[in-house]
Amino acid sequence: MRVDVIGRGIEVTDAIRAHAEEKAEKLTKYFAGIQQIGVTLMREDHGNHAQFDVELIVDVVHHEDFVCHAKGDDLYGTIDIAVQKGIRLLTDHKDKLRAGKR
Repeated sequence: MRVDVIGRGIEVTDAIRAHAEEKAEKLTKYFAGIQQIGVTLMREDHGNHAQFDVELIVDVVHHEDFVCHAKGDDLYGTIDIAVQKGIRLLTDHKDKLRAGKR
């Protein structure tokens, strides 16, 4: 499985990349059919206050991509929120697959 971390308007440091990859790899515990995960980090400047926008794209087998968005003031916290949304989407999808086979 491949994890891509892309920065738009922000420099992706080794620490940010390691945090995003570590959190994104947790998604494989919830669904085994993940092929690729893309994490896009964006920074929006609003005067003196910067806000971060994180987009998480999870490519799974036999289904369209799952896309999660999160916005916040703290980049690390925003990555965590996006991953939590991805976990919820993947567990819901897995439950639907299990319920459909009965």
